[in-house]
Amino acid sequence: MPFMAKLFMIIYAFDQSLVLISLRINKEMYMNIYVGNLPFDISEDELSEVFTEFGAVSSTKIIQDRETGRSKGFGFIEMDNDDEAQEAIKSLNGNSVKGRDIKVNESKPREERPRRDNNRW
Repeated sequence: MPFMAKLFMIIYAFDQSLVLISLRINKEMYMNIYVGNLPFDISEDELSEVFTEFGAVSSTKIIQDRETGRSKGFGFIEMDNDDEAQEAIKSLNGNSVKGRDIKVNESKPREERPRRDNNRW
């Protein structure tokens, strides 16, 4: 094998290792948590307060309908510490928040779906 081809393979393997290391570091830095069955009138600040009892919350996002701006009843919390996040999941899953039993678990990566063509005419 020519020298340049070997060099390219070594650089490629090294680059791939750095990407994997980077992904592992980023994964360990925070945990993204799915929160479902939320009351429709809960604010992001109120939801964040529920989780700060267990540790630092880096972000809170309640998903809203694009057309109405109304909550869809679920959201996501990012927590800085994995152990604190796991404790929050265990403690809060099934608990009542503003009269609704919330569903709490580690979020899964979003699956890629084909775009829908809304142009029907």
